[in-house]
Amino acid sequence: MKGLQELLLKEEARLQEIVQIVKERLKGAPEGKLRISKSHGYPQYYRCMGEKKGGQYIAKEKEDLIQRLAQKTSDEKVLRMAEKRLDQIKKLTESYEEDEISKIYLKENEERQKLILPVEQTWEQILKEWISEKYEGKEFQEGTSVILTEKGERVRSKSEKIMADHFFHHGIEYKYECPLHLKGTGIVYPDFTFLSKRTGQEIYWEHCGMVDSPTYARSMVRKINAYERNGIFSGERLILTYETEQTILNTEKIEQMIQKYL
Repeated sequence: MKGLQELLLKEEARLQEIVQIVKERLKGAPEGKLRISKSHGYPQYYRCMGEKKGGQYIAKEKEDLIQRLAQKTSDEKVLRMAEKRLDQIKKLTESYEEDEISKIYLKENEERQKLILPVEQTWEQILKEWISEKYEGKEFQEGTSVILTEKGERVRSKSEKIMADHFFHHGIEYKYECPLHLKGTGIVYPDFTFLSKRTGQEIYWEHCGMVDSPTYARSMVRKINAYERNGIFSGERLILTYETEQTILNTEKIEQMIQKYL
């Protein structure tokens, strides 16, 4: 399952935080356990020490002690469960690899691979097939500046060149201005389109290069709204970067986005 290891690591971090919180609580917990019984329909509280079943009666006025003993029992149960699950996750993550099925095929020598039909496509095969798909991007208007990336591809702005060169240096495959049909809007041309190895879905990167222009800003808002109406949200499958005349493209931001999403 794609992304399972990432989910396991997130769950591990969540459980570790729970363990830390509960252990801190238990440091100041009172000794003993709380026993609750009923007399004439009313609860009665007892503090049990060791293995004694009866326990010492606690007057209702001592609400703080009653509550702290109840909290202690609950926290101890939570701690046992969290530590049990952490142990299970640790054992699973130590041996689990998301590409382990594909690696069986990849570890075969080249001649043997030619004779084998893989049970499922490798990521390399999927990516090669995706990048080889033909598409027609937007046309460049006559007379516009020719800006080429290090990959030799023409783009529309210096900022897009900077971004494309970052992708190229990281070995990240992308499609530039690949047409995308959005229901209710029609065809749009995301600046860059990627294929996520983790989810198998396409991710779109839009660089908003003139947000200090009211006309441009209104157009970008309409475009972002169109993405969202089609279930493509910023921070998930839509990456957004911004630029104004005073605030130029931050290359550190590009690197952060690459590490987070790609």
